[in-house]
Amino acid sequence: MKQHRTAVIGLGVMGQRMLGNMHKYNGFEPVVVWDPDPSACAQTQALYPQVRIADTAADALAGPDVECVYIACPPQFHAEHARNAFAAGKAVWCEKPLGVDIEQSSELAAAAERSGQVHIVNFSLANAIATSELEGLLAADELGDVQHIDLRLHFARWPRDWQAAAAGWLAYRREGGFTREVVSHWIYLTARVLSMPTLQVAHCRYPQGELAETHLLAMLDVGGVPFSISASSGGVGPDIVEYTVQGSRRGFRVREWNVPLVSDGQAWVRCRSEVADPRESGYAMQLENAARAVAGEPHDMPDFRMALEVQRVIEAMVDCEPG
Repeated sequence: MKQHRTAVIGLGVMGQRMLGNMHKYNGFEPVVVWDPDPSACAQTQALYPQVRIADTAADALAGPDVECVYIACPPQFHAEHARNAFAAGKAVWCEKPLGVDIEQSSELAAAAERSGQVHIVNFSLANAIATSELEGLLAADELGDVQHIDLRLHFARWPRDWQAAAAGWLAYRREGGFTREVVSHWIYLTARVLSMPTLQVAHCRYPQGELAETHLLAMLDVGGVPFSISASSGGVGPDIVEYTVQGSRRGFRVREWNVPLVSDGQAWVRCRSEVADPRESGYAMQLENAARAVAGEPHDMPDFRMALEVQRVIEAMVDCEPG
């Protein structure tokens, strides 16, 4: 597989994770990186001495040897860097959401389409073992008629400990919150395997000040199928990430992002048990799938238009406060 020479913009949590995966798996060769924080640049240079630290973001993406720009900075800066990358003739792989509001994201999605360049978005479930399992079960009609979808999330602390470096935006209502950061992945999955959910009713509870939501209750419709969401943060105890599709013959559940389970009315049992580490398998598949997209080959990575439609659902939920 060709190694696409890549510029990485943003060296926080996701930028560092992707750099590690690009060095571990096939598809991308990071050649230049940039972040406005000198300490993040110094840390990256120590870990990857062969990677050039650019003086500016424009410098990072301008090189003639750069084919793809991966954007991992906070959402308010996505549009600026993506537009500059398109103007330079580069493919863009961007974290979600596209922007901080629907107007900004709509403009960016339109600009991406006008550019004619490859534009893909990092929804991790696009390449998960759990996703391929669910698609296979639906294609084989093993679940029967889908009767209900349910998402349960709980985080003892938000942002999560591993996101502490990004708390300056993830903790706040303007750009962050678990609805944008986590619920969006499951809205995408539902849209991919069934159809885009439409919001019927939602209540989001916010603490005083500018902090992100602490509770979300929502009911959506997926082509006539009810989809309920209950999400919260705070307290003690283990985090919960659990997505369930109830069919007339069998049920399917994803637990903790990477563990696919099925039930015929008895206890939930794991499928694809031969995959020793579904998370790492997902990372490898993610880079292979994204590399096919950048190469102009068949792929199923979500594009900017899909990310925009997901964001429309998400923003409608976070705008609903209890009366």
